[in-house]
Amino acid sequence: MQLTKLLVPAVTALAFSVPAMAQQMGGGGMGGGTPSVDDQVNQLDKMLDLDDGQKDELSNLLTQMQDESSAKQQEARELQQQLSEHVQPDYDEAAIRADAERLGDLTAEMTADSVIMQSQIEDVFTQEQRDQLDEAMAQRRQQMQQMQEQMQQQGG
Repeated sequence: MQLTKLLVPAVTALAFSVPAMAQQMGGGGMGGGTPSVDDQVNQLDKMLDLDDGQKDELSNLLTQMQDESSAKQQEARELQQQLSEHVQPDYDEAAIRADAERLGDLTAEMTADSVIMQSQIEDVFTQEQRDQLDEAMAQRRQQMQQMQEQMQQQGG
């Protein structure tokens, strides 16, 4: 259970914040854009020494997730834009509530999709790889905490 609690944020970070993670790992990519699925799989391979079957399975899962999430993310952006356009003196409460409800539903769908995908990704790894990922994420959290502490000391 503890592994799942630690892996869920880790894989979420991988799935939805891959550019930052890739830059931290030294991947970067050209122009700082989102790394390709291949780049993401290669980064995991460097960390966990994946076999070919794992690489293929992760590639398929990440591609599926990108395809599904990009459409939902676009719809969410559009709904947020619509909601901001409702801010006016002669607002339509029913339209605001309908858009907000759809945005909430969409957010719930994306959250559920993310947790399901994380579970599918976790299932690809061996227990040893899960342990390695757990350790790497613990180190990353510790580094982030140290950086935050340094920034607070410099700023205060």
